[in-house]
Amino acid sequence: MNSKMDKSHPQKIKNYIYVAIGSAFGLGLSPFFPGTCGALAGVLSHVLIVLFLPDKMQWPALVAVFVLVCIANNVLTPWAQEYWQCRDPKNFVLDEVAGYLLVPILFRYGQLWKVVLWGFVLFRIFDIFKLIPPARQIDENMHGAWGILLDDLVSAGYAALVMYLIYLIIPEWLASRN
Repeated sequence: MNSKMDKSHPQKIKNYIYVAIGSAFGLGLSPFFPGTCGALAGVLSHVLIVLFLPDKMQWPALVAVFVLVCIANNVLTPWAQEYWQCRDPKNFVLDEVAGYLLVPILFRYGQLWKVVLWGFVLFRIFDIFKLIPPARQIDENMHGAWGILLDDLVSAGYAALVMYLIYLIIPEWLASRN
């Protein structure tokens, strides 16, 4: 039975909680670009960590949030696939949240707003268009929780690599001018 149709009260509460978590607190329920909207939860986490934690705690906090999101993705994927009746549900956006969070974990230079802007835009371009084969192969051939997550992590790796190249060639695009 499709769990969307299950009318039991405990099941409704469970579904409500899982939808809230899996959709990044509703961002992934957007009718337009749910993955991009969902990735904004990663941006918000990144910005809050940088603004409110001391430098020494920022990287470990980013890693901790990233790991928690990856665990939630892997635990909730079977439920999400059944609930939305889809192999890779568009409203289930924990993979996009984790993907964005990997960018500032891998790239640790530059001004916050520039890192957020470049990281977000590059990650979404690589994730949406699957420009480089490994991400495309993972997306097409690997199923389940790891398939949903890994193509986003590969896209984040590409985004961080491009940011390193930008930082080496035109550092002022990411860092402040001195």
